[in-house]
Amino acid sequence: MPSALPDGEPAPPDGSLPSSALRGLGTRPFGVYVHVPFCATRCGYCDFNTYTPGELGTSASPESWLEGLKRELDLAAQVLGTAPAASTVFVGGGTPSLLGAAGLGEVLAAVRSSFGLAPGAEVTTESNPESTSASFFEGIRDAGYTRVSLGMQSAARHVLQVLDRKHTPGRPVAAAQEALRAGFEHVNLDLIYGTPGERPEDLKASLDAVFTSGADHVSAYALIVEDGTGLARRIKRGDLPMPDDDVLASSYEMIDAAMTAQGLTWYEVSNWARSDDARCRHNILYWQGADWWGAGPGAHSHVGGVRWWNVKHPARYASVLAEGNSPAAGREILSEEDRRVERVLLELRLADGLPLDVLDAEGQTEAHKAVADGLLEPLDTGRCVLTDRGRLLADAVVRRLLP
Repeated sequence: MPSALPDGEPAPPDGSLPSSALRGLGTRPFGVYVHVPFCATRCGYCDFNTYTPGELGTSASPESWLEGLKRELDLAAQVLGTAPAASTVFVGGGTPSLLGAAGLGEVLAAVRSSFGLAPGAEVTTESNPESTSASFFEGIRDAGYTRVSLGMQSAARHVLQVLDRKHTPGRPVAAAQEALRAGFEHVNLDLIYGTPGERPEDLKASLDAVFTSGADHVSAYALIVEDGTGLARRIKRGDLPMPDDDVLASSYEMIDAAMTAQGLTWYEVSNWARSDDARCRHNILYWQGADWWGAGPGAHSHVGGVRWWNVKHPARYASVLAEGNSPAAGREILSEEDRRVERVLLELRLADGLPLDVLDAEGQTEAHKAVADGLLEPLDTGRCVLTDRGRLLADAVVRRLLP
């Protein structure tokens, strides 16, 4: 089942935020995340807050979820007061494409009604290839979506089977091309590497498929075995081996070399784009610690140093909002040190790097040592930027810079 919510203090029933959080609102980028908690089936590696029809029964439905979503977005606009128009919108899940083009159109209409969209706003929806079609992409393009992110994971049939993915190996490429023909300028394909049984030739076939699709953005993530998932149980039983760290490292090097050769440049450790315009602005907003309201069951938000998270179950989410209350289950108010630590954790992953002066004196000493060890580029620019080797050891570098 989905992972547990973090600890934190109780959130106010009316969703109100401290005045310190609202100070400067609008001077920072502002985004809206919408969580769609529905999936047709559960993938074996997934621990996201998602629910299949059999898990939900009659306790919740897309209709009750949408009604709750509209109420939460209206509440958000009231809480934020002079809320800025959304510069980015990201509809994730779950499987947003299960809502169909009409349902996703209603979601975006609700965001427009509560916040409005800034000129040139980036509007993304995740989609599973098997629940899309040419008419689906035409419909969401007409509704105002500007970007599509498709879950490909692999082009190898046996790898998809291990991951419990239901689409056929060729469907993601076909879906990407349908999206491009519908007028989308920006299409992302997600890959997962390091799945038990994946061979170098399987990864190469996946990369070749990506490059024939026309996608201008690729996200590639190492497989993480999360406790409580079907995959974790299979590994515990000995049916499958754990992903091997050396294999993961060599796979990443293979991916990065192939991306570079095809003109896609890394801008975050796990993300490559064909141009600056192709970068995912919504995710950059997260990595740079800006403001966003996360709407939907289990969604997380951050505004001005306050982070909060919603109740997880769709039925509870809808009922709390129907009673006129905030769906927030808890929150935390970040100290200046908390925010500094988060800057190191997140900004170091970016190709633009982290300003050296964010580090304390001991961290700056460690940064110079990391340069000598070949993990950071020279610090002449006043920024800590990971080398190719440093990207492979990014988590270890972070630990060094936060002694």
